[in-house]
Order: sequence, then structure tokens, then C-alpha cells
Amino acid sequence: MTPSRGTGRGRTVAALVCVLGLAAVLGACGYALVGRGTNIPEDIQEVYLSPFDNRTQRQQLDQFVTEAIADELVKRRRFSVVGERGGADADLSGSVVAFGLTPITFDDQGRATEYEISLTAQVLFRRVPGDEVVWKADNYQFRETYEVDLSEAGFIDLEETAIRDAAERFAETMVSDLLEGF
Repeated sequence: MTPSRGTGRGRTVAALVCVLGLAAVLGACGYALVGRGTNIPEDIQEVYLSPFDNRTQRQQLDQFVTEAIADELVKRRRFSVVGERGGADADLSGSVVAFGLTPITFDDQGRATEYEISLTAQVLFRRVPGDEVVWKADNYQFRETYEVDLSEAGFIDLEETAIRDAAERFAETMVSDLLEGF
């Protein structure tokens, strides 16, 4: 006699019980989906964004990064960005400490066709008043590549556009990490 196998319905119920049990165990140990939680206290509603410092040789980089972070904070609608530190619940400040623009791909004539932009920043998010640190990143790194169309005459304009775009994506990831506690 061969062992009998459960009916299709019995296996479905058993699978459902296993899945529910796994969900209960994961929920009990603090597991949560990324993007759903935040480590920022709910009472922090208004944020003052201090202009970032530029400790690099690349002019305007601090302006591009500060503007991109302000735009990202407004888009997220988690905070109201205020114009004075005194009227804020928290202050977001930082410095761009390193910038790199490195050719990574070349054509047959040795001309660069793709570059990597790298930004490194120190970021600090703290309560006002009191300066209690809520989140910080001493070495926040971001890298992105962009292609160069060698038929374009305005390489300098392309470089600035690429740096602005990189600053926007830097801001997106940095604000996400701030809100999610990474």
C-alpha cells in the first residue's frame, strides 16, 4: 500500500497556515518593509535647510545639492521647509566634502564617452532647539554615470547638466535614507 497524499484543499490550507505562521514570526521580530517606516519623530514637522558648504574645487556644487535637497523635501510632503532656524523643529545641514568626475569609457580615438560623477557629503539632521542629533552621515557617498555624445559641441553645458541631475538623485537617495533611518 502506498502512502496517501493529502487532497489539494488540505495542502492549500497547510500552505496558508505556514504563510500566516511565518508572517506572525517576522512581525514579532520587528521586520518591516522598506519605505513604510521612519525613524524621524512625528513631532518634527518644520525643517530649516541650512545651505550646504562646499569643500571641493567644483564651483556651485553646494548650490546644486542644497537646491535639490530642498526640492526633494518639498516633494516628500513629510516636512514643511521653513526660512529660519528659529521657527523650525529640526535643522538639516551638511558639507559636500569630495567631488569627482572620472572618465570610464573611451571610443576608438581615446575620447571619453562615459563619465562617473561621485559626491561625498557629511550630513547632519538635528532637533531645534537643543541640537540633539536625529540622523547623521559622516561619509555619505553617491555615484552616477553619464554618457557624452561626442557630436555635441557644448561639453561644458553637458557637464553642468549632468552634475545638476546627479545632485537631484543624490538628494532623492539621501532624503530616503534620512526618512527610513539608513
